[in-house]
Amino acid sequence: MGISGKQEIEKYGVAEFVEQCKSSVFEYEKQWRELTEAIAYWTDMDNPYITLTNDYIESVWHILSDIHNKKLLYKGHRVSPYCPCCQTTLSSHEVAQGYEDVKDLSATVKFKSRDGAEIFLAWTTTPWTLPANVALAINKDLDYVRVKQNGEVYVVAKNLAEKVLKENYEILSTHKGSEFVGTAYVPPFSFSSVNKGHIIVDADYVSDSSGTGIVHTAPAHGEDDYRTCRQHGLDFVNVVNLAGRYTDQVTDYAGRFVKDCDLDIVKSLSHRNLLFAKERYEHSYPFCWRCKSPLLYYAMESWFIKTTAVKDQLIENNNKIDWYPSHLKEGRFGKFLEELVDWNISRNRYWGTPLNIWLCQDCGFEYVPTSMKDLQAMSTEPLDENLELHKPYVDDVTLRCSCGGTMERTPEVIDVWFDSGSMPFAQYHHPFGDDKLFHEQYPADLISEGIDQTRGWFFSLLAVSTLYNGKSPYKAVISTGHVLDENGQKMSKSKGNVIDPWEIIEEYGADAFRWAMLSDSAPWNSKRFSKQIVAEAKFKVIDTINNIHSFYSLYATLDHYKHEDYSYQPSVNELDQWILSRLHSTLQQVTKGLEVYDFLNPAKQIETFVDDLSNWYIRRSRDRFWSSGMTEDKVCAYQTLHEVLLTLARMIAPYAPLIAEDIYQNLHAGESVHLSDYPKVNETTIDKTLESDMETARHIVELARNIRNEIGIKTRQPLSELIISLDREFNLNRFAYIIKDEINVKEIRVEHSDSGFVTYNLKLNLKVAGKKYGKLVGPIQNHLKQLSALEAKQTVDRGFLNVNLSEEDIQLSLAELLVEKQGKQGFASASGYQMSVALHTTLTEELIQEGIVREIIRTIQDYRKKLDLPIDKRVILTLDIDAQLKEALVRFDQVLRDNVLLADVRYDKKIDMETVSIGDKQFRLHIE
Repeated sequence: MGISGKQEIEKYGVAEFVEQCKSSVFEYEKQWRELTEAIAYWTDMDNPYITLTNDYIESVWHILSDIHNKKLLYKGHRVSPYCPCCQTTLSSHEVAQGYEDVKDLSATVKFKSRDGAEIFLAWTTTPWTLPANVALAINKDLDYVRVKQNGEVYVVAKNLAEKVLKENYEILSTHKGSEFVGTAYVPPFSFSSVNKGHIIVDADYVSDSSGTGIVHTAPAHGEDDYRTCRQHGLDFVNVVNLAGRYTDQVTDYAGRFVKDCDLDIVKSLSHRNLLFAKERYEHSYPFCWRCKSPLLYYAMESWFIKTTAVKDQLIENNNKIDWYPSHLKEGRFGKFLEELVDWNISRNRYWGTPLNIWLCQDCGFEYVPTSMKDLQAMSTEPLDENLELHKPYVDDVTLRCSCGGTMERTPEVIDVWFDSGSMPFAQYHHPFGDDKLFHEQYPADLISEGIDQTRGWFFSLLAVSTLYNGKSPYKAVISTGHVLDENGQKMSKSKGNVIDPWEIIEEYGADAFRWAMLSDSAPWNSKRFSKQIVAEAKFKVIDTINNIHSFYSLYATLDHYKHEDYSYQPSVNELDQWILSRLHSTLQQVTKGLEVYDFLNPAKQIETFVDDLSNWYIRRSRDRFWSSGMTEDKVCAYQTLHEVLLTLARMIAPYAPLIAEDIYQNLHAGESVHLSDYPKVNETTIDKTLESDMETARHIVELARNIRNEIGIKTRQPLSELIISLDREFNLNRFAYIIKDEINVKEIRVEHSDSGFVTYNLKLNLKVAGKKYGKLVGPIQNHLKQLSALEAKQTVDRGFLNVNLSEEDIQLSLAELLVEKQGKQGFASASGYQMSVALHTTLTEELIQEGIVREIIRTIQDYRKKLDLPIDKRVILTLDIDAQLKEALVRFDQVLRDNVLLADVRYDKKIDMETVSIGDKQFRLHIE
C-alpha cells in the first residue's frame, strides 16, 4: 500500500485500511491450497475457520467477558519497543529486523542520599530517561562497598569498585545490598514529584557483571523497571509523549525529541556536580524497520489478563499433557509457566479483533458484552444485525450505563495470540453454535507446531482454555524442530540457501518429500534438509515400492490373474510364510511406535521391510511368477504379494499417501485407502524362529558374496562347496536350496568350528598390551610368529597363551592378542554375525563349463533386452560358436533352458547375427 504509521493510516482512512487488511487475509489462500494439495496435507480448505468473521469474534468476546466476570481483566501499563515516528509498537520479530551498531553517550550518575551520608553511583546508556527516574534497583544478596574518593563517599558493587573508581580510593566498609534497601535519595531532576518513590529497592535482575551494580529505574521506559516499581508499589512517571518528545512538565527540554537531549542532560548533570563519568558506548540499538527512526521503550496503557491468578491451574493442566519430546513439559514450557507474568491482551492497532470493553465516560464503569445479543440489548441505538464487528464500525456503538451515562469502546484490538488461543471454541462458534460437534472435538487428541510456539500457540491455547473452563484444550503435543539447510544453517533468502518446496515436489514427488521429512530424524529435532535426502528417500523407498507394485501388476496382467477368482489357501512355501511374518512383525512395531507418536522408528522399520520384500522375497520368487501355467504355488505367490501390497499400502498411508492410494485403488477398487482402517496385526502369521533363521541364511549369503567379491570369482561361476561354522542351532535343510541358488554352490555343510578351512595368526595387541609389557613387546611378537597353526588354534580355543621369556612366565589373555584368520589353501573365508563361512575355490572342468554357460545366458538376456522383447516371449535361439563353447552348452542344456525362454536352440549360422564376447572368446547369436 505504500503507507506506514498511525498518521498515514488515518489519512488513508481507517475503514478503507481495514478493508485492505481483510482482503489481504485471502491473498495467499490459492498458493496455500495448491501446496497443501500437492503434498497431500489432509485439511478442509473448503470449510476453514476464519478468525475475522463475526461468529469467531463473538466467541472470542464471550470468552473475554467470562474472564472479566471472574475479575481477571484489568488495566495497567506495558513497556514495548515503540516507534515515535510511526507511533506504533513493534513485535519482537519486527524489532529484530532493525538493529544497528551505534555509539551513544552513557553516563555514571551521582544519586545523593537524602541524609547526605553517601552517594549512590548508577550507570545508564539512556540519559534521556533520567527525568523519569523513580527508583534505584540493587541486589540485596550482592556485596557493596562504601568508598571515599576526592572527599565524597560513593556506594558501588564490591566487584566493580576498581573498574568504576579506577584508583586513589579508600574502602570504608562492606555491606550486603539489603542494608541499603529503603534508603531515600535526591533524584537528579525535579521535573516531577512522586508520592512514593526515589528510594532504593531490591531487584533480582541486578548483577555485578557490568555498570556499577546499581540500576537507574524509570518505569515508563523498561519492562524490568516497570515490573520492579509495580512490585514495590511505587509511582508511575511518564514525561514523554507519543511523538517521543518531552512533555511541558520537563520545562528545560519540552517539545524536544528525547534522544536528541542526551548531551544536554549530561551537561546539566556535570554543571550540578551530579556526573561522575561519561563515555561513548558502542552497542547494538533497535531502529524502526519501516522509517529507520530509533525506537524507544515506552509504557503504553494496556489491558491485562491476570494469568498469574491461575498459574497453579495452568501447571496442573500441563502436568496432564503428554509432551513430545517429554523434557519440554517441565523444561522449556514448564519453566515458562513457573516464571509466568500477566498477559498483555491489548494492542494499539487498527486491524484485529476489537477489544470488547466499553467504559462509562461519567462513572468509569466497565462493561464487557458477552454476545451480539448482549451488545444489541445495551446499545443506545438500534444495531444492524449484520453489523461489522471490526474497527471503525464497532467504534460507533455506544452503550447505556446504569448511572445514566454513555459507555464508549476502548480503542484497542485484542492480541492475535488470544485469537489463536480461542480457536478450540471459536472455530465452532461456541457456545452459540453446534454444542455436540464442539464436545466431539474438545479436547484435541494431539496438536503439533514448531518449537518456537512453546511460548506462543501452545501457551495461548492452554491459557485461554484454563481461564475459561479450567481445562486443558489438548491431550498431547508434538513440538517440531526447525528445518535447516544441509550445513545446519537456518534457511533465509539473504543467505541464498532456501529450498523451494515446489522444486522438490516436481523433481522427486510429494511422497518422497514427505518420507524424507518424517524418516530423517525425530520430529522434535531440527532437520538438515537437502535435495539429496529427498532423492535418497525416493530411490530407496518410494521407487522400490512402486517397482514392487509394477512387478505384481505386470505379471498379473500377463497371467490374466484376478485375485477375486481364486479362493484363499494358506501357502506352504516358506518364502510366503516368511514375508507374511515379516509383514506383521513390522506392522506390530510400526503400530507400537505410531501409538506413542514416534514416526522415525516405524519409518525405519518400513524401510527395512520394503528392502526385504524387494531384494529378497521378490528376487527369490521371480521363478515362481515366470513359470508357465497357474500352479498352486504360483497362485500362492500372487495371493501373498497381493496381501502384502494391500497391507503395506494401508501401513504407509500416513507417510506416503499418494502411492498408498494408487496401490490400494489398483488392488482393491472402491473407497480410498485413507477411509479404510489402519491394518491390524495378525499374530498367528508371526514366526520369529522362521524370521531369525531366514536372517541367518541371508547373513550367510552376504558373507559368501563378500568372499566372491574379494577373490574375484563371479556368482555366475559355480563352486563346489560352502562351509558354514556357527555355534547356534540352524536348520540348514530348510534353507539350503536358497543359499545354494544365491551363492551358486553345489554342496553346503555346517561345522561347529572353522578350523577345517582357516588358519590363525596371532599378534600382540599393542593398543591394549603395549604399555603393559614395554621392552618385552619385541620378544613376545617373535614368539607369536613362531607358533604353529595348531598352537595358534589351541590358544584361541583356550582363551590364553602361556609364554616363558627370560625365565619370566607371562600369561597373555585373548583380549591382549590380535587374532587374524586366513583361509587354508583352496579355501577363502569371511567372518561376521557371530559366524564364519568359507568357499571351496578350486575349479573343476565341469564347474568351469557351467560357469561359461551362465555367462552365455547373461549375453542372451542382454540381447533380448536390446531387442525389447516381451518378457514372456519364447524365442528360437541360433548360436554360431566354437566346439569348446558348444560342448559346454550341450552338457548344460537344461541350465540354458531353465534360464532363457526358448522355443528351440540351434547351432548354425545366419545372416545379421549379433557378435558378443565372454572373456577372451567371441561368438555370434540370432534371436527370432
